Order: sequence, then structure tokens, then C-alpha cells
Amino acid sequence: MSDNLTVDAVALREDVKDKYRAVAADPGGTLHFHTGRPLAKRLNYDDAVVGPMPDSAVESFAGAGNPFELRTLEAGEKVVDMGSGAGFDSFITASQVGASGQVVGVDMTQEILDKSRAKAKAMGADNIEFREGLIEELPIDDGWADVVISSGVINLCPDKQHVFGEIVRVLRPGGTLQFIDIANGKSVPASAIANIDLWTS
Repeated sequence: MSDNLTVDAVALREDVKDKYRAVAADPGGTLHFHTGRPLAKRLNYDDAVVGPMPDSAVESFAGAGNPFELRTLEAGEKVVDMGSGAGFDSFITASQVGASGQVVGVDMTQEILDKSRAKAKAMGADNIEFREGLIEELPIDDGWADVVISSGVINLCPDKQHVFGEIVRVLRPGGTLQFIDIANGKSVPASAIANIDLWTS
């Protein structure tokens, strides 16, 4: 972790976990961000793909954008979904890469992992595995992935340089990063950087 960070990374991580525990437990509850099918529609996910998915596979979706607008994944590709949440993007990925492909979703929140694993089993998605871990320390072998996808997760990590280093590590030479995120092009005061509520709200 960089020495010049002014936010408590551990406290930030715990606050993020709390937010996404709430998404897992009560996706229709009062949240400061959109979720589920209305969000997927707003972000231009393909209705033909999302429509047939069971509600329980869509309800906790809380991404920032649609990484599949950048490129449809190919059959047989091995894909890492960073910050996979309840698995919405992982389930779409699994359908695109097919039985010959592999998907590993990585998330740090146990309640979210429980939900995504249960749903993958119920859907018979045998080409998906959900692993507990941080995107700053991906539990993935060097050079394993053809593609890394992510939606609205990198912005929640204070040490982004380290995250991108991990992405480079797990991608094979010539692999692809498809991510959507929230970015700020202006300088942020140290007092704001240190305010965890501003990171998560």
C-alpha cells in the first residue's frame, strides 16, 4: 500500500462490506444507489439476456456500468470478475464463454459470496467459481486470465496502482481488461480523501 494514502483502508473496506451486506440481505431496501433490473435496464444490459434470469440472480446487482458494451466475451475464455458481488456479471460472463470457458468471481463479503454461490448452484452454472479475496490481492494464478472485468469497484480502493498491478499479474500476455468505473479528474483535498462516508456514499 502506498505510504501517501490518507484514508484508513481497513476501515474503508469494512464500511464497503457493510453496504453490500445490506444489498445481499435486502436488495429492495433503502440504498443510496440503484439496484436490480431497473439498474440493468438503465445501463443498457441486453434485455434478451437479463429477462430470463431469475430475480434472485438480478436483485442485488449494483454495478456502475456495463462491461459487456466494450466487447462480448468469446467462447472458451477464462475470465476474472473483480468485485463480483452477488454474481450478476459473472452469470452473464458464464453464458458468453460457455461450457469450455471458466469464470472466477472475487469478492470480500461473505454474505454476498454465500448468495452468489447458492445462485450459481441453483442455475447449474458449473463454469463459475466464487472466491473470497480482495482485488488488491487477487486469489488468481499469474497469467491465468484471458479477460478481467469489473464494474464500479476500483473506485472503492485507495491504492489503485496496486489494483492495476494485480490485474496485469493475473492477465495472460495480450489479455483484456474490460472495466467500468467512477472517476474524478479534479484534485481532492486530503480531508475529503480521509472521509470514509464520502467514499461509500
